[in-house]
Amino acid sequence: MSEVKIKSALISVYYKDNLEPIVKLLAKNNVQIYSTGGTQKFIEDLGVAVTPVEEMTTYPSIFGGRVKTLHPAIFGGILHRRELEEDVKTAEQYNIPSIDLVIVDLYPFEETVASGASEADIIEKIDIGGISLIRAAAKNFKDVLIVSSREQYKDVEQLLSEKNGATDLADRRNFAAKAFDISSNYDTAIFNYFNQTENITSFKQSVRQGNTLRYGENPHQQGTFYGNLSEMLEQLNGKEMSYNNLVDIDAAVLIIEEFEETVFAILKHTNACGVATGATVKEAYQKAFAADNVSAFGGVLITNKKVDLAAAEEMHSLFFEVLIAPDFDQDALELLKGKKNRILLKQNHKLTSTKMFKNLLNGVIEQDRDLKTDSLEDLKPVTKRQPTDSEKRALVFASKIAKHTKSNTIVLAKEGQLLSSGVGQTSRVDALKQAIHKAKAFGFDLKGAVMASDAFFPFPDCVEIACEEGIEAVVQPGGSIKDQDSVDFCDKNNMAMVFTGVRHFKH
Repeated sequence: MSEVKIKSALISVYYKDNLEPIVKLLAKNNVQIYSTGGTQKFIEDLGVAVTPVEEMTTYPSIFGGRVKTLHPAIFGGILHRRELEEDVKTAEQYNIPSIDLVIVDLYPFEETVASGASEADIIEKIDIGGISLIRAAAKNFKDVLIVSSREQYKDVEQLLSEKNGATDLADRRNFAAKAFDISSNYDTAIFNYFNQTENITSFKQSVRQGNTLRYGENPHQQGTFYGNLSEMLEQLNGKEMSYNNLVDIDAAVLIIEEFEETVFAILKHTNACGVATGATVKEAYQKAFAADNVSAFGGVLITNKKVDLAAAEEMHSLFFEVLIAPDFDQDALELLKGKKNRILLKQNHKLTSTKMFKNLLNGVIEQDRDLKTDSLEDLKPVTKRQPTDSEKRALVFASKIAKHTKSNTIVLAKEGQLLSSGVGQTSRVDALKQAIHKAKAFGFDLKGAVMASDAFFPFPDCVEIACEEGIEAVVQPGGSIKDQDSVDFCDKNNMAMVFTGVRHFKH
């Protein structure tokens, strides 16, 4: 029979929030309650009868609370199969009572790690008894209901109320699945904590929060975002974010982290079509918009400073999908909210992850995030002409953008302003030609501009073309066996070139 009337329950939880209604409901249904330590006291304080597990095990809580429930009397009560005569006789022989409901809330391991606690404190928050109870009860879901987290308290209260203290097989199987979700996530967190130092080559990730998106990259593809997005970004206005919105937002957040000064970036399909610094957000936006006022339509906008009314008024007439900022003046926010579908995001935190991964072939590929930001100190002159101070600043600016642009890429810039870029080309020469064509299309004079490349020049052709356009300084990582050919050309044509020694491919 799939329906089971709950006659006995074991409750052992860390957090007691919202537990009271369940305890009182169980008492109302004359359920025998067993409990441990602090949970036992909590139940007694509610005026509800409870039996200490010590009466079942004949052992007290020992080893500083490390061992309380690890006993055949407890696990036999959970695991014995009610439909097997042999199991029932064994339970009777050893005086093991049946346990129909197990409620467990694990020690807060992840929260303790996040708090910066000592390793000794962290180790003590590795739950042993609780995780064992969860697995045992979930395994025997044919007979036992497992409640494995405080986030399920409301659901189980509703379930028991509606069914007068009984559950059916579908209920128990559903809660068992949730229990293994909890236990696998818990073990993954523990492994990843230890693997920070042990570097075992095993890939384990667990994200329990998932939001179904309208669709994936295209309407015929299903999409889901796994993660706590609201922890990082607070949505202040607009429609539900799509898969493509999230991909572009990720690219925008990454590029903006390269800058300390006031900066504004406009992205389309993860590539920046406009980036500029300015004395104000308004000025930075105007300069970024000027780089490509066509691609900006429907783009993702981001700044690293508070958006004031002057900036909001400047960009309000543009149709864009998303605007991200650390904050908004209230009058600016009200103006921008005038377009109901416009997504406005307040960024509360920077990215903290140091790893990145994606599925590839029949597995997963993982790597360190590219956390290297090129600076003035990284520029190593290799030509007779040294870049001027203004050129150096422009070269660093351009290099930061090239790092976040699809390879092969060439970025053309002047100090504090992206002029154009050639993105995702199979040939670096094609990338440069694309960038030159685009810069001219938007009215930029390239004389005195700088050029950044995400990887080395295998031939001097790019610097030859750049020279013809009046570009006077170049930054690249270096590393080609023919580096000297490009350097020699620069020397003959009074161009400055610097190496960084760091390649920034983005595939």
